[in-house]
Amino acid sequence: METFQSLLAKKLSNALFAAGLPNAGELTSATDPRFGDYQTNAALIVAKQQGESPREVARRIVEHLKVDDVGEAPTVAGPGFINFTLRPAVVAEKTASMLADERLGVSQAESPRRIVVDFGSPNVAKPMHVGHIRSIVLGDALARIASFLGHEVIRDNHIGDWGTQFGMVIYGWKNLLDQDALQQNPLAEIVRFYKETNALATSDPQVREACRQELVKLQGGDKENIDIWNECVALSMQDFEHVYELLDIHYDIQCGESFYHDRLPGVVEHLLKSGIAELSEGAVVVFFRDVPELSDKPCIIRKRDGGFNYATTDVATVDYRLGELKADSVWYVVGAPQTLHFKQIFEIARRQGYQADLRHITFGSILGEDRKLMKTRSGDNVPLRELLEEAGRRARKIIEEKNPDLSEPEKMDVAQIIGIGAVKYADLSQYRMTDYVFLWDKMLSLQGNTAPYLQNAYVRIRSIFRKAGKSWNWHPADKEIGWKPMRICLNESAEINLAKRLCQFAEIVPQVLNDFRPNILANYLFEVANVFHTFYEACPVLKSEEPARSSRLALCYLTGRVLHRGLDLLGIKVPEKM
Repeated sequence: METFQSLLAKKLSNALFAAGLPNAGELTSATDPRFGDYQTNAALIVAKQQGESPREVARRIVEHLKVDDVGEAPTVAGPGFINFTLRPAVVAEKTASMLADERLGVSQAESPRRIVVDFGSPNVAKPMHVGHIRSIVLGDALARIASFLGHEVIRDNHIGDWGTQFGMVIYGWKNLLDQDALQQNPLAEIVRFYKETNALATSDPQVREACRQELVKLQGGDKENIDIWNECVALSMQDFEHVYELLDIHYDIQCGESFYHDRLPGVVEHLLKSGIAELSEGAVVVFFRDVPELSDKPCIIRKRDGGFNYATTDVATVDYRLGELKADSVWYVVGAPQTLHFKQIFEIARRQGYQADLRHITFGSILGEDRKLMKTRSGDNVPLRELLEEAGRRARKIIEEKNPDLSEPEKMDVAQIIGIGAVKYADLSQYRMTDYVFLWDKMLSLQGNTAPYLQNAYVRIRSIFRKAGKSWNWHPADKEIGWKPMRICLNESAEINLAKRLCQFAEIVPQVLNDFRPNILANYLFEVANVFHTFYEACPVLKSEEPARSSRLALCYLTGRVLHRGLDLLGIKVPEKM
């Protein structure tokens, strides 16, 4: 189903060609609806290139624009913008076709790709903390949207389950472990004795050497140390899975760093043989002498003592994802501090001959009310599990006040949906590079750009149909009775504005992946909810006469579907009642 935006863009391109002008500029939604529905800056771009008057160029373009089948005659505004206004009858027709389309008009990608999305990636022997939210919910939303658009998505949780810290973990396990504490809260106990071991190793060379020996034994395959390591991984994964269950996060593969351990010697050997890496002062190093931004930033692939590091593992990971998983693209949803690291890894991949699309998708930080990195009062990172459980508790209080008549199971379910949705939406509604302040009252508010506001809009729509009862008998998802055409009547401005906004869903969803910005979709849904509330106040639905009644019910129904689908693409559920 072609969108208005793509249709008008083609007509603009044809007009530029007919006017003897180069294809330039872009066609976007109008910033001010008073001037129309779409606009283009093509005349301004062409005029600047050719040294002409923008308004004169705009006039020449308009002379060749044939838009009678979709809109009114284009107008020229300001310094040379060309504005387009859709005809209500055409919008009504498009709205009716959306109603009968399971995908709400969203087309699938013409060239689907196999995409590995690397997100989450916690470290074993440590509980996930609030800082993990951004990678998890951003990565999940991008994976959901890419999958909906027809790409084959492989969700990979690249767990930090190998490395030098395990020498201390194993020493602490053998010498400082409290079995009772381990039974009650495994990760808290592991963190406790790890910190204690770390403090001892800092002040006592003998403990430091003992930790190093435990690591050597682990890397050498010592059974006792391997068993301890396996138990630490299992206990950590148990805790992680509880968090993923709360967040409704699912992975296709969870290949931790240990998965690549046996491949690392081969990685180094290949890089040396191919001349990509070289020996330098006893270490194996990749230099980037011909890359200006990396020319003074070499990448160590094997240390002087023969040990490997994150870079070695990440090169092996690229080999696996591109060589064995046959990925066309790999998206690393990892914080901005790793920017240099990934520039090096991607350059090494390029030198190896890989031509896949490798992207480092960065994001900002979550701040406390003091506008510093969010911490507990003791200065530790806020555990993610505790934060999510707190979200449920706070949402429960809101439900008790708003709808105390819900049954106990309903209250528990709705509290979970609202609490988790609020946390996710607070993150996804921000541009990903923006730092934001974590404020419970703001994110759980039923007013403003929040998940509860959008969820409440959906619930309000569902209540309309409960009141309508059997008098609303048109249901496009009932395939047994077949698709039944619905006549949409758009007479009031509030109806027209809502229908136009709903038709833009198919334009918005693909845009998210242009710069990996789920906030575009989140803010669109907020606008839909606002426009719907204006429509609902201005246009009686159940009390109106036919055919307006059925048409307005159809608009309500379509709004509910857009909100439901849009929030689902962001990983946010909606309740039927609140």
